[in-house]
Amino acid sequence: QSKGKKPLFVQLVLDNIWSLYEAVMKRDKEKIEKIVTSLGLKIGPRESQHGDPKVHLNAICSQWLPLSDAVLSMVCNKIPSPLDITAERVEKLMCVGARTFDALPPETQELKSAFMKCSSEGTAPVIVFVSKMFAVDEKALPHNKPR
Repeated sequence: QSKGKKPLFVQLVLDNIWSLYEAVMKRDKEKIEKIVTSLGLKIGPRESQHGDPKVHLNAICSQWLPLSDAVLSMVCNKIPSPLDITAERVEKLMCVGARTFDALPPETQELKSAFMKCSSEGTAPVIVFVSKMFAVDEKALPHNKPR
């Protein structure tokens, strides 16, 4: 990069966000109106006339760059399909600790095929799987002791 040039990401993305932020914080109504009309947004009078400029900024950004759409599309694009899971992986997910898949009750072993099919039929069993574990201090856990 030479001294006078900005990276492409800064030119195309960050400069636009910074100019919007600056216009809203300085309450430059002409610039805000120009940005809103060029983006095709509809900002209600309640948000635009609010005393806190962050409310106005949030209203513009939530329509221009909705976080929920971005996160959902990223999840759909990056996380592999549950239908692509292997039988070995299903067995590992269904076993807890040192237990083997063969040691599970027959009813639980029958869920393996349903797990792999990911069926949405009304007769298909509902399978819930918690995939994130959080470290918690043992003192914070309930001990189920009688009082």
